[in-house]
Amino acid sequence: MKSKIYTVVIVLTLIGTLFYACDSDDLNYQSEFRTSKKIWLDFKESSGNSYQYTVEHGSWVGFNWETTIIVEEGEIIQRHFDYTATAGLSEDIPESELQWTETKSEIGVHQNGADPITLEEVYNKAAQEWLIARDNATTYFEYENNGLISTCGYVEDHCVDDCFTGIIINSIEPIELKTTKTQ
Repeated sequence: MKSKIYTVVIVLTLIGTLFYACDSDDLNYQSEFRTSKKIWLDFKESSGNSYQYTVEHGSWVGFNWETTIIVEEGEIIQRHFDYTATAGLSEDIPESELQWTETKSEIGVHQNGADPITLEEVYNKAAQEWLIARDNATTYFEYENNGLISTCGYVEDHCVDDCFTGIIINSIEPIELKTTKTQ
């Protein structure tokens, strides 16, 4: 019996060490990320994992867009896209692609705009992709949305045009659930 307990303790210790090792020295902005992630977990709980956030993107040629993603109880229920400036866009873009809204089963149909991901997935991508220490890039991390991620990503050295890989979130707000009660 004691040997089984020792085996379980050793296995759990190894697993914990692996998780800690993957999350420690490999990340730029490690301390800031951990602080923001804790704030995210508190926000997730207090909001019932129901919120909306808006991602912005701008190109050096002049066009800009915003995508607002609405999440209800951890599930994306809507993605809305809108070009906020169209200078530099190809003139053959159909009107229907300049602004659109996807709901439920349509989410992810359009190719332009921010990826349809939850903030949980944003934090995972931050830890697994965007904040990884690189010798050939400059990494950025800001948490100006009341402690939640606002800018997270990197720019590879010597890149000239539209080089940012990551996400820029200009607002995050909890939403009220639209629950219907039967009596």
